[in-house]
Amino acid sequence: MEETGFHPDLIHAIFKLEWSRRSLEREKNENPDAMDCEVDAGAGTSKKSRPMSANANALKLSSKLVQIFISEAVQRAATIAEAEGIGRIEPTHLERVLPQLLLDF
Repeated sequence: MEETGFHPDLIHAIFKLEWSRRSLEREKNENPDAMDCEVDAGAGTSKKSRPMSANANALKLSSKLVQIFISEAVQRAATIAEAEGIGRIEPTHLERVLPQLLLDF
């Protein structure tokens, strides 16, 4: 039976989105006028602007970590909701468990 969770391709897409966002932010901070002109991305491309990749095992591990993190957040929020006598988890329950959860991870 296959375990349900986050697909490594989804995690890779999230990573790539964050990498590109940070790269654009870094370029903007280093040279504010660079966004106004077009630059030829030829052979002299710097290391910062090269596409980034992730190892397949790292993606599997990251997807498992995200799965465990979310599962733990839901379990802790459910415990608080149950203690309050509420039958469902509300955003405030998650807000209350996240600070400690982040410290634990």
